[in-house]
Amino acid sequence: MNAPATPGRATPLVEMRDMRKSFGGIHAVNGVTMDLYPGEVVGVLGHNGAGKSVLMKMLSGAYRRDSGEIYINGELAHINSPRDARRYNIETIYQTLALADNLDAASNLFLGRELVNPMGLMNDAAMEAETRKIMSQLNPNFQRFHTPVAGLSGGQRQSVAISRAVYFNARILIMDEPTAALGVEETAMVARLIEQLKAQGIGIFLIDHDIHAVKQLCDRASVMKNGRLVGTVKVDEVTEDDILGMIILGKNPEKGLV
Repeated sequence: MNAPATPGRATPLVEMRDMRKSFGGIHAVNGVTMDLYPGEVVGVLGHNGAGKSVLMKMLSGAYRRDSGEIYINGELAHINSPRDARRYNIETIYQTLALADNLDAASNLFLGRELVNPMGLMNDAAMEAETRKIMSQLNPNFQRFHTPVAGLSGGQRQSVAISRAVYFNARILIMDEPTAALGVEETAMVARLIEQLKAQGIGIFLIDHDIHAVKQLCDRASVMKNGRLVGTVKVDEVTEDDILGMIILGKNPEKGLV
């Protein structure tokens, strides 16, 4: 079953239609439709409890949706677990990054998917070579290949997490507040990484509370409130106050109150 493409645009990488999820009678996500195109960053915003994380967890397979449809590259997708999501090249980079602090970049990149030699032993040299190759594309300044990731800066740790996803063929990334608690230089590093991903045609859903970061990093912003979609806007056509009004009041700049 195919999803119709938006006129004048390519087929979406992702289209979520009429997504719904309830917990104990509370409608966490209530009839939300949202899409993402190749080489695009869509910010997903809203207060705590707005439903943005629940929606993304349904896409990542962490939660099973009550109803709704997900299309990947125009084809109906069957996503009921994180393993299903990975088969559709969907990866999530959580705010905690899920890195093993005592291991270096290469060991983290291949954690659970280690390369082995013909003797069945871990091939450390091959894993380091592959890590250097992917890092040279995403963060050419990265040099601390033998440092446990606990000793890396926040931006460098993001580099490792993003490289792991990209190396294993992610085409759709869900990023949870990637610049949270980062300084100006580190935030700029993450912005450069995101630009590299966009240039490769990777689509990114970026969950965030920081309107300034969304204006800087995203092409569009989808705002949720009380489980519903307030609206989706092009970030260069609205002000930060417009987005704030959507978050707080549920006020769409074009449609008024929703």
